[in-house]
Amino acid sequence: MNPTGNTVFVAGATSGIGLGLALRLHAAGNRVIISGRREDRLNQIVAEHLGIESVVLDVTDPAAVQDVTADLLRRFHSGGFLATAEATVATNLLGPIRLVAALTEHLATRPRATIMTVSSGLAFVPLPIAPTYNGTKAAVHSFTESLRVQLADTGVEVLELIPPAVRTALMGQEDSETAMPLDAFLDEVMSILGAGDQPDEILVKAVEPVRFAEARGE
Repeated sequence: MNPTGNTVFVAGATSGIGLGLALRLHAAGNRVIISGRREDRLNQIVAEHLGIESVVLDVTDPAAVQDVTADLLRRFHSGGFLATAEATVATNLLGPIRLVAALTEHLATRPRATIMTVSSGLAFVPLPIAPTYNGTKAAVHSFTESLRVQLADTGVEVLELIPPAVRTALMGQEDSETAMPLDAFLDEVMSILGAGDQPDEILVKAVEPVRFAEARGE
């Protein structure tokens, strides 16, 4: 068995060995879907472990086994990957590039202006279940670095906001204990923006371990 890079379904994974294996496989870089009869317990596990997904399944019910496995194959092993990837690129990468292209000429006529892009900590340490998302955010980072150089002789400053996991609807993190509360994130961002010496990268403390992981050999 290849220990990483798989899509893994673990039945009976709300506790014990099943849950333990699911968590280990997830940590090893696999996309993990867990199942069990207790929806409340599944929701708790998903909230506590970013990236793990779940389905409710009672394996003693033959009809449920047929329905759930058919749904799993449709959701996780269908040909929809390319369409989803293309939509992600259009939104996360082409969208910002198009906005920058439409507005930069005007902004350059102003005495002072700011362009702020939004990348992610996942631009620097990718999450295996979201390869296209990671790639678009890495591209936004690279694009921003180059744009900053290109506009260096104008009045336009170029900033990059690099969020950590934040409790938003993105990837279902609204209630995740491992994600930063939204208000706390916004408070820290605004305090950085209001500081005298403005950094090019807007980094809250929670994202620094990921942002600098490669440089630190971590």
